[in-house]
Amino acid sequence: MNRASLYSPYQTKNPFFNICFILKISTLSSSSSSSSSSSSSSSLQTIPDSPSTSTSNPLYHFLPQTQNPNNIVNLICSALKQQQTHHHLSHLQNHLKPLLPHLGGPEISRVLLRFQSDHCSALVFFNWVKHGLGLRPTTQNYCIALHILACSKKFPQTMKLLCELIELVRGVDGSSKYDIFRSLVVCAEDCNWDAVIFDMLIKAYVKAGMIRDGFISFKRTLEVGFVPSVIACNCLMNGLVRLNCLDQCWEVYEDMGRIGVHPNVYTFNILTNVLCKDGDVAKVNAFLDRMEEEGFDPDVVTYNTLISSYCRKGRLGDAFYLYKIMFRRGVMPDLVSYTALMHGLCKQGNVREAHQLFHRMVHRGLYPDIVSYNTLIGGYCNEGKMPESKSLLYEMIKNGLRPDDFTCRMVTEGYGKEGKLLSALNLVVELQRFQVSISRHIYDYLIVALCQENRPFAAKSLLERSSQDGYLPDLDIYNKLMESLCQNNNVTEPKVLKAEMVCKNIKPNLITYKALICCLCRINRTVEGESLLKEMVESGLPQDSEICRSLIKGYCKERDVAKAESLLRFFAKEFQVFDSESYNELVKIFCQDGDMAKLLKLQDRMMKVGFAPNSLAFKYAIHGLWKTARREKDNLLLE
Repeated sequence: MNRASLYSPYQTKNPFFNICFILKISTLSSSSSSSSSSSSSSSLQTIPDSPSTSTSNPLYHFLPQTQNPNNIVNLICSALKQQQTHHHLSHLQNHLKPLLPHLGGPEISRVLLRFQSDHCSALVFFNWVKHGLGLRPTTQNYCIALHILACSKKFPQTMKLLCELIELVRGVDGSSKYDIFRSLVVCAEDCNWDAVIFDMLIKAYVKAGMIRDGFISFKRTLEVGFVPSVIACNCLMNGLVRLNCLDQCWEVYEDMGRIGVHPNVYTFNILTNVLCKDGDVAKVNAFLDRMEEEGFDPDVVTYNTLISSYCRKGRLGDAFYLYKIMFRRGVMPDLVSYTALMHGLCKQGNVREAHQLFHRMVHRGLYPDIVSYNTLIGGYCNEGKMPESKSLLYEMIKNGLRPDDFTCRMVTEGYGKEGKLLSALNLVVELQRFQVSISRHIYDYLIVALCQENRPFAAKSLLERSSQDGYLPDLDIYNKLMESLCQNNNVTEPKVLKAEMVCKNIKPNLITYKALICCLCRINRTVEGESLLKEMVESGLPQDSEICRSLIKGYCKERDVAKAESLLRFFAKEFQVFDSESYNELVKIFCQDGDMAKLLKLQDRMMKVGFAPNSLAFKYAIHGLWKTARREKDNLLLE
């Protein structure tokens, strides 16, 4: 048998000592002796791991060879040797149909073991079991197939099958969760194997996003004496960093040193990233010295990671110190180095210095990209220096770089913050002339900004022009524009916009109707407002107190008290909207007329639907009584 080498602490003169030790370790580390695991996500019929009881029946020996369940393994192997095709096995499936119920996990393992040196036949058989027979092989079956593929150096197929197995056992309880590792170790006693499979298991767990399982497999790999490759260690460390498990990342690195796995540049770059995430930048210089002791010179990636971290933390002095160290050590800063430094300078408001660094970068033969330009443009926009931002924008276009949406938004919004919306609108026109596409986010921003400045007609004009370029505003933009128009008591344009919304399958909502109804009521067109209310009700939209208030005030202003009372009762009964302000408006009208009898009757009717007068209603009533009493007194004096 082929045996992979183990690292020195576990090497012995007895060639079988290591595997026995492995079995001992795996037995102690697993609470379950079964190597199978089920998956609720699998649609295949699960094969039991227990040995088939059919093989113990002595009467089977009296049956013909093709009908003897004990002979199923020999029959399948003969078919595989004759022709290595799934099609041939399909014919065999019909021929052996009575025997197939006796094909269990142990029988599948025996077939696979007979084809250890013929991975093609083994794989054809394994796929036939899964797809032709619709059975789900046991974990042990999978592990034997994995060993065969790994020994044959078929690593892509091995990784694919390993990922498939991981998905099958994903989600099972913790007691059997690590049976893949144990089964791989146990199966190594019966078949040829290569330690690379344990490397691949770690990487497969990381690939599946099961980083903690990968870490546990790494630890168990060390326990049984295998030495993972530096690639597997780096893969695991990278996954741990993404999961923010920084302590475990350092633990892997320490284990690498203990078992003699030599780190590479990629290892140190990962650890540099760990240092930056950990926030302990005081260890950086010591870490760089340690890299040099290990025989590795920090490359540009290492320096860029550190410089970016310093800049994010506002430690520009340390960042520029590393920038100078790069030159001394013969590592030339690249575009990422300069962009990180420019970002740090702009963040602290030193845009002029950032621009000087930009020129220095260009002078050294580096061509700025869109990120470099955006960094500077953003810095100038934040300081309100829009001419400089615009100049850089045109410089980008001149150098063949097309501004992206982020660039255009920064400059447009920068003009907006300075209260120069006209300049922003002109910029959009100029950008379109340069064939720069304007995103909907920019149009949204400009329309809303114009509405906020109470320039709804300019906003509507922009909407019409941008629609020709394919811009389709959403419901919120339509509502903002309609609200702004309605605030100027213009209801004609909002009604046209509402019709346009419906044509574009944009359903008006509560905000849409509220803007229109409130506007109509303000300009003494309350009846039209009520018709929109009916439309709302038919659409199933909810009501609120503001719509109720506008309609009641509108009818009261038009002296249609009966209609106002009817609507107030309607809102209370149908929508449980009890708006005290609306009720007080109605009380106020009755008090102004001085008809206290009608007021008392109104109060009785309103109390029946759930209204209770508040202090303001009582104040109106007292004022009405005083007014009535004074009028009667004046009449008596006249008589």
